[in-house]
Formats: sequence, structure tokens, C-alpha cells
Amino acid sequence: MMKYTEEMSNKLNELLEKNYDAEKGYKKAAENVENTKLKQFFNEQSEQRNSFGHELKSEIKNYGEEPDKGGSTKGALHRTWMDIESAFSSNNEETILEEVQRGEKAAIEEYNEVINDTTLPPTTQQILTKHRDNIQNAWQSAKNFENVVS
Repeated sequence: MMKYTEEMSNKLNELLEKNYDAEKGYKKAAENVENTKLKQFFNEQSEQRNSFGHELKSEIKNYGEEPDKGGSTKGALHRTWMDIESAFSSNNEETILEEVQRGEKAAIEEYNEVINDTTLPPTTQQILTKHRDNIQNAWQSAKNFENVVS
């Protein structure tokens, strides 16, 4: 059991890092676009990732483990939202949206991995599935926005 809870909380901590990254990425994206609707969308997503983070933290605590404090240390995780930096320097809304989609696609895959790979307690399963579905919607919205701004 001990090993199991530790392994679970490690997986949840990785998702937590991903949400920290996405929250920061979206916040920065919102600051770098002119389009009002797009700005609003990015801000909403940033806030949503913040609340996902809180939910993951309570789940990790339920396992009796410690949540990571934020600021991604795992290089590979961070990279998905890192390239957004170069998108910002171009200040091109289309490029920023493409990077957001890339980051979200990676997040969806990572959530799916945890959801499918593990014998999760129903509560954790529900939370992760809800997060994943919301991220999928965000990814779709980013695709739709691309048609508007291009």
C-alpha cells in the first residue's frame, strides 16, 4: 500500500507540475495578445489550471504525501510550455495558439496515461477525467480561435 500511494502521488505531482506550467503559460499568453476574446480565453484557462492544481494538491494530501510546491524542475515537462517564449517574442497570435495547442495535446496525453495506466480510486479517476475533458475543450477552442485570428 505504501509503495502504491507514493507512486500515485508521484504521478499526480507530475500532472500538478504540468498545470503549474500551463497556468503560467496561459497567463503569459494573455499578456501577449491584443484580441480581447483571446485574452479572456487565456485568462480563464489560467484560472482553471490554478483550480486544477488545488484539486490535485488535495488528492495528493489524501494519499498522505506532499504536493510539489511549483516551478517545474523536470526539464521534459517544462519544455512543452517553454517554446511559447519564442512565440511571444514574435507576438503573433496564431503562433501563440499553435504553441498552446501543442502544450495541451501533451497534457491530454499525460492525463490519459495516468487515467488508463493505473488502478485509480474512483474519486481520483473522476477528478482526472474532468481535468482531461476540460483541457480537451481548451485545445479545441484554441483550434477554433486559430481560424478567427489567421
